[in-house]
Amino acid sequence: MKSILVRDFGGPENMVLHDGPDPSPGAGEVLVRQAYAGVNFADISQRQGKTRGSGTQYETQLPYVPGNEASGEIEAVGTGVESFKAGDRVAYRGVFGAYCDKAVVPADSLVRVPDDVELKTAAAVLTHGMTAHYVTHDAYCVEAGDWVLVHAAAGGTGGLVTQMAKRRGATVIATASTTQKLDHARRLGADHLINYSEQDFEAGCRAIAGFEGLHAVLDNVSASTFEQNLRLMRPLGTLVLFGASSGPIPPFDLQRLNALGSLAIRRTNLKHYVLTRAALERRASAVFDMVRDGLIVTIAGTFALSDVGAAHDLISSRGSMGKVLLEF
Repeated sequence: MKSILVRDFGGPENMVLHDGPDPSPGAGEVLVRQAYAGVNFADISQRQGKTRGSGTQYETQLPYVPGNEASGEIEAVGTGVESFKAGDRVAYRGVFGAYCDKAVVPADSLVRVPDDVELKTAAAVLTHGMTAHYVTHDAYCVEAGDWVLVHAAAGGTGGLVTQMAKRRGATVIATASTTQKLDHARRLGADHLINYSEQDFEAGCRAIAGFEGLHAVLDNVSASTFEQNLRLMRPLGTLVLFGASSGPIPPFDLQRLNALGSLAIRRTNLKHYVLTRAALERRASAVFDMVRDGLIVTIAGTFALSDVGAAHDLISSRGSMGKVLLEF
């Protein structure tokens, strides 16, 4: 088995390619011969020894294999596994140690990849797609006629949030840091574009003809956008926070939500929206159905396992649009 080991916290140079024996699945587990693994900003923060958006430390013991999502084919099944067999095409998320060409995964964490969906697409869309799905369908149920602001709308998750909000009939305002990213957000369906590196996004929203406040802000940035998000919402508006790329939000007086118009804030995590096997299968199936129906899954780059440092550098540069993958 080839894998990436993080030997110490710090830069990409602390990730090394490691050769070891193939693992064997135990009871309730399967061995997945991996095709692609997802690379995320959280992988970089964890490698650097930083804290989560909540301010808590990643519970990481060195050395460790990073990554928590992948797709591939089942090579072997452990005892007690009846729902999967060798040769099944599968994907998973939420199981750490995915930067490897063979991984032991609990069977309950797997979903089947439909025959008409490529394993590359499945690895790129499962986590981001299910996140975008709960953000637009549950954490805030987007309705036709809503005005919705999506931050980082050209990113891996933001691009899918933009598409799903638009599919549900919203007027979507998208923010991004470059003209290239905004052009991409337009292709994904955004109605109004704001380059936040050149223009204050609050002023940009207020300058849009017909703007009367936001029904919802769908935000994975958090700290740096928080105050302006609140000021832009109309009464009964909802702020959904599903990431914290700019850091955690400082302590906040909830009474302010009353004065601003009985606003609601939800700080969410995908794991709580797929707590049961039925919920996981239902949400994954909804995402794969959208892929069949034309959902655009953007892949920013695909890297060999030995080039994992370059994959991390691409994400760290903030220049990527879409998902970054490792290919085995």
